[in-house]
Amino acid sequence: MSSDDLLFERRGAAGLITLNRPHALNAVSLAMVRELTRQLAEWETDPAVTRVIVASRDPRAFSAGGDVRALYDLGRAGRFDEALGYFREEYALNTHIKSYRKPYVALIDGIVMGGGVGISVHGSHRVAGDKFAFAMPEVGIGFFPDVGATWFLPRLPGRLGTYCALTGERLDGADAVVAGIATHRVPSARFPNLIESLCDADPVEESLAACAQSPARGAVAARRNAITALFEADQVEEILGALDAEGAMQGPNAAFAAETAALMRTKSPTSLKLALAQMRRGATLDFAECMRTEFRIVSRVVRGHDFYEGVRAVIIDKDQAPQWQPASLAAVDPAEVERHFAPVAHELELP
Repeated sequence: MSSDDLLFERRGAAGLITLNRPHALNAVSLAMVRELTRQLAEWETDPAVTRVIVASRDPRAFSAGGDVRALYDLGRAGRFDEALGYFREEYALNTHIKSYRKPYVALIDGIVMGGGVGISVHGSHRVAGDKFAFAMPEVGIGFFPDVGATWFLPRLPGRLGTYCALTGERLDGADAVVAGIATHRVPSARFPNLIESLCDADPVEESLAACAQSPARGAVAARRNAITALFEADQVEEILGALDAEGAMQGPNAAFAAETAALMRTKSPTSLKLALAQMRRGATLDFAECMRTEFRIVSRVVRGHDFYEGVRAVIIDKDQAPQWQPASLAAVDPAEVERHFAPVAHELELP
């Protein structure tokens, strides 16, 4: 990691972290995971630091995810243990943020996906700016929603989490606040003033309230009841059947349902099955159990086919034509899905 990928600063009462890897849209590398882990631990025991602020220097993105290309290269070289080492440390960092003993304020503007979600959504305060765009698009690259998605997606209102997991569709700031992904919505132009207020040791809640806007109703929130009804089933095939039936009607949700079904059919069949199983199981697990579940899944996914094919098609060759194996939902063996959730020899150890 370049020493500039993460900028750490003690400013007044705050520990300020600035993500500064613009060429990769702040994709979170292993070196960044380690630096964040070290710095957060140091500030957690420093009585002069009463809150932590995380922001991005790049207006395009808070963080577009994990360092997928590096993980692809490790797996292609058969270096699976090294790839899993990344996830061990990343998931431990996610867990530390979830249980952090001081206010953790993530100022999120632009894209926030995958690994970027993992270093923001588990914090005590999540602030959505004007360009906020949340997504968990992993099923589109043969992966699965991780970094704690097994915990937070099933706890969104209705079946919104299932919708996000199976489609990878984006939520804007208005939808994020209504859903609980973000706690506040603040105009991007007010971020500098908010940072200064937080650094001046003003009470965190008062600083946020002084800058926050009342959330509007986003496009996804307006479809909440329809999404809940359409994504209620416990089998991907049944969800697609409900979408197809709705799409064939003349109702107000017909176009939405048809487009959503078509989108889902472009995703990895195996990933869709895994993600839905995650959503249903995660609803009854505690946070640590969710993270251990994700490590069990990723231990199998990195040794499979679809992740590498998805990264090739979407990120490397960019032909957008992945050849999934199996190629259909019907061909996905339920026993193979179940195997992804079984214990592994070296389980995830958490702080």
